[in-house]
Amino acid sequence: MIKEMLFGALFLVFTASFGNTPSFVEEYHNVSTKAEELAYIRKYKKSKEVSVKAYVISLEMKQAEYKTMPWSKLKIFNTKKKELEALILKNPDNIHLRYVRLVIQENTPSILGYTTSKKEDKEFLKKALQKKDSTNYLHTYIINNTSL
Repeated sequence: MIKEMLFGALFLVFTASFGNTPSFVEEYHNVSTKAEELAYIRKYKKSKEVSVKAYVISLEMKQAEYKTMPWSKLKIFNTKKKELEALILKNPDNIHLRYVRLVIQENTPSILGYTTSKKEDKEFLKKALQKKDSTNYLHTYIINNTSL
């Protein structure tokens, strides 16, 4: 309990010193139910911002777990994986895209074979953690939600 309170206080100091966390990032990390996931997807689905698209796609990929039939799960997962990969090809320096992909790859069953970019994304994010820029609010999320 004390550890959690200390972390919360440190997080507030950290984010206050480097700028505000965008609502789409905070909301993403606070979703915990299927209904909240779907609400997030509906809210941000039409966003043109590349960073926002990464979070929407990841929650769309997660929707596969609610399907009953394995081929339905696989179809959703693979379709959304292709969308995320296409975004990263067009925007290779976007920290949100790399972060989201690493989180997905580290939390996806290995049988799906979605691990090919783990090393690359870890290196990219390690370098990003060294920088002080407008995305420093994301550093705590990276540290807490990946193996870095």
